[in-house]
Amino acid sequence: MTTPPAQPRNPLHGITLERMLTEMVQHLGWKKMADEVRIACFTSDPSVSSSLKFLRKTPWARKKVERLYLDYRDDWGSANAT
Repeated sequence: MTTPPAQPRNPLHGITLERMLTEMVQHLGWKKMADEVRIACFTSDPSVSSSLKFLRKTPWARKKVERLYLDYRDDWGSANAT
């Protein structure tokens, strides 16, 4: 069995979708997430569980959520460092 290749240039390597959603809810909240990415699972009775189900089946929405995570992630790191 071979080991999958490392992904040194992939900023999301090793970060699960669940972790992304959890961090975004903590730092942004559902309202801000829904304002940034217009999908029903962020606006209508939002939960990490329902969002995971939707995003795993909807590649275009997942890409938008991943982009949102990357856009804000660096800000959270600097906020936590102070």
